[in-house]
Amino acid sequence: MELRAYFDILRRRGWIILLTALVALALATGLALVQTKTYRATVRVSTVPARPDWGLGSSAKDLLRNFVMIINTHDMANKVISTARLDMSSYDLLAKLTVSAEPDNFAIRIDAVDEDPQVAAKIALTMAELFVNERVAYYTTLDKDNRIEVKITDSVIDAPLYRPNWKMNAVAGFVLGALLGALVVLALEWMAADILATPEKVERALGLAVLGAIPAAGRKK
Repeated sequence: MELRAYFDILRRRGWIILLTALVALALATGLALVQTKTYRATVRVSTVPARPDWGLGSSAKDLLRNFVMIINTHDMANKVISTARLDMSSYDLLAKLTVSAEPDNFAIRIDAVDEDPQVAAKIALTMAELFVNERVAYYTTLDKDNRIEVKITDSVIDAPLYRPNWKMNAVAGFVLGALLGALVVLALEWMAADILATPEKVERALGLAVLGAIPAAGRKK
């Protein structure tokens, strides 16, 4: 198909793509309006080796996975609930928690989400503090050269809006709507491909010159 043909399709049916994109944009925006607002607080725990040794550094990176596993337990969740005086079960708290390792930074990232930004911040910070206290108490029993310095990187914890993400919803809705509109246009063009609606199509299909056309019944001259 020539480039000119694509422009002709856009000229005739481009409004379908635009309409579906705008409808999807409106639906995505409306969905964001009815979504419950949730906030996310993030705390990073630094786990840097006490000495710049490759072996100790490699061990510290390997330990990050173990630290993540320790944090993601019902025992730790219950300690957070008791310390922060939260009205929830350990299952509820773990559902709000996401813990991940950042080996390149020798750090653990603790994310907590909640409908109340203060609760989200309290969960993340309390979990980090309890973990740090346990690790510090353990490493004090080891030789100083073999310790891993565990500490919270920043005590100031913010809990910005996590969901709904208005801009992302709007962009995703518009793009998906435009793609859906493009598929509709392609389907319409495919269905109309066998219809010889113009003299040019007749000539291309039959290889014969069109000498005239019979007007539709009832058409005024």
